[in-house]
Amino acid sequence: MTYEELLTQTALADDNLVVMTAENRALVRNLPGILGKRFIDTGITEQTMIGAAAGLALRGRVPVVHALAAFLTMRAFEFVRTDVGIANLPVKLSGFIPGFLSDANGPTHQAIEDISIMRGIPNLTVFAPADEDDLLKMLPAIWDAPQPAYTRINTRKTTHEHAPFEWGKAEVISIGSDVTILTYGLMFEQALVTVEMLKNEGLSVGLINMRSLKPVDEQVILQAVALSNMVVTLEDHFVTGGLYTIVAEVLLKHRATANVLPVALEEKWFRPALLNEVLNYEGFTGKQIAEKILGYQTLGNQPEIKINEFAE
Repeated sequence: MTYEELLTQTALADDNLVVMTAENRALVRNLPGILGKRFIDTGITEQTMIGAAAGLALRGRVPVVHALAAFLTMRAFEFVRTDVGIANLPVKLSGFIPGFLSDANGPTHQAIEDISIMRGIPNLTVFAPADEDDLLKMLPAIWDAPQPAYTRINTRKTTHEHAPFEWGKAEVISIGSDVTILTYGLMFEQALVTVEMLKNEGLSVGLINMRSLKPVDEQVILQAVALSNMVVTLEDHFVTGGLYTIVAEVLLKHRATANVLPVALEEKWFRPALLNEVLNYEGFTGKQIAEKILGYQTLGNQPEIKINEFAE
């Protein structure tokens, strides 16, 4: 099943669901002919789309709105905050090409602060599926919930089969005593590579797919801190306001401390290129992440270790 097929199936089963787009039909091309008047394209007007979605939600509809993540979260921010967040309306925001998925696009089209600004809006929930399988398992609950939601849409395929989604719960892939990687979205792919490399170096490695960034699974973060010598937050987002900040907030709330290594973008937008080139240039391939972890001084205070070259 694809994103469009799931959305079609859901819309046909629920007359209150309305699909909207700001001239971004990449994943919903076939829906106008299927849904008729329940498919609304406002043109390149993200603010108008959100205002209209709020109006429809006030009348009992559940709008699923689509736009590029950068424009949905930034250009329409005030409308999301004021029309949707304050009113606590069930508008479902689907943000396309978030983070590194915008690969060849420049800074104006890069959504690498979206988690930070969206989770700051009261009532708005925030989700980041690891891949297409994860996306399809998460969306039914997200669409069915009474709260507004922002979802980083990720339709990339991986070989991992995810567990059923539980609201506000992370997915524990493995538990490790040396290091635990907390991640979400696209970076889950690279985390799988990193885990195997670290295991080959003799480390006990945990991997957690966060899935939900608001509400966040505080217990899984505290468990990772309690069981592992160090925790790594891995994300295609600015280091400020994303998962690294979330972990810091959770630790402070529970009066806990930990060795935490953030792997995130440091105060700069990434250089546009094809996705694999972006990951390599910015230092986010599985191998590069593994080397950063092995070189981190608090992991046994050991010197930097280079992993032997081999294909990922």
